Amino acid sequence: MARAWHLEKRPSGLPVASDFALRDIDMPALADGEIRVRNLWLSVDPYMRGRMNDAKSYADPFALGEPMTGGAVGEVVESNAEGFAPGDHVLHMHGWRDEAVLPARGVQKLPPIDVPPQAFLGQFGMPGMTAYFGLLRVAEAKPGDTVFVSAAAGAVGSTVVQIAKARGMTVIGSAGGTRKCDWVRSLGADRVIDYKGEASVLRQLHAAAPEGIDVYFDNVGGEHLDAAFATARQGARFAICGMIDIYNSGAATELRYIARTIAARIRIQGFLVSDWMGEAGDFYRDMAAMLADGKLQREETVIEGIENMPQAFLGLFEGSNMGKMLVRV
Repeated sequence: MARAWHLEKRPSGLPVASDFALRDIDMPALADGEIRVRNLWLSVDPYMRGRMNDAKSYADPFALGEPMTGGAVGEVVESNAEGFAPGDHVLHMHGWRDEAVLPARGVQKLPPIDVPPQAFLGQFGMPGMTAYFGLLRVAEAKPGDTVFVSAAAGAVGSTVVQIAKARGMTVIGSAGGTRKCDWVRSLGADRVIDYKGEASVLRQLHAAAPEGIDVYFDNVGGEHLDAAFATARQGARFAICGMIDIYNSGAATELRYIARTIAARIRIQGFLVSDWMGEAGDFYRDMAAMLADGKLQREETVIEGIENMPQAFLGLFEGSNMGKMLVRV
């Protein structure tokens, strides 16, 4: 019997264990064009918190009492679809469960890149694409720019650091605690801010970038975003990827320096990785080349067992992960 996590009630603030329930689910016989997949790796991502609210957004909210969804990598165990055979490894969006029956049109075979399958949920998947397109297309970062990256020890931020360095940029990364800061330095960051340190993010950023920043890649919002406004150079570009600071509180971010948007002619653009899926070929080509050149490192925080899926998800908001947070089924 297959199992899937269901959303039992809509969280108020930070979710708790009782908001979720792991239940048995029926697996139907395959219809034409469908495949059965045994999931091997499951993804948890900050954006999923927004889907737990009953609010209009870019992704539909999770339905109460229904199986949740998310990124997953699995192995085809049965196929009634042309082009898919048992043993194929695939990427799909029927996560939060150990087995799935789904239309083959919603499934992607893993690209022929020499990385472990779970990398396609991280650096070679949605987080990596978010980093690549956010930095190079949205922020239009170029060699010589000074780039500030928040959550630089996370799945997205750590990839931003490495792409920026490979493209000849100066990188300032923010992370929490000595261990994470040391890892961000090892990725090539020129300077690292410890947002858990005694000095404010603004004070540390002024010291790290006395002449200002050209690009801010925002994963956090809040104090980091305000510090970026305060230190932005003329014509700075902000790529707004996420604001994990407010996902659970819903509180408005206080931006004391937002008026600098006018004087510094700052361009601020929010984006979704889905905006750029038509250019996925560029991403895979360039990332494979960086990998071959030894310019990419990956880190994964692995939680064992589908039973611990909510624990892994909540760990994102506690700073428990370095690199990509994954659940091994």
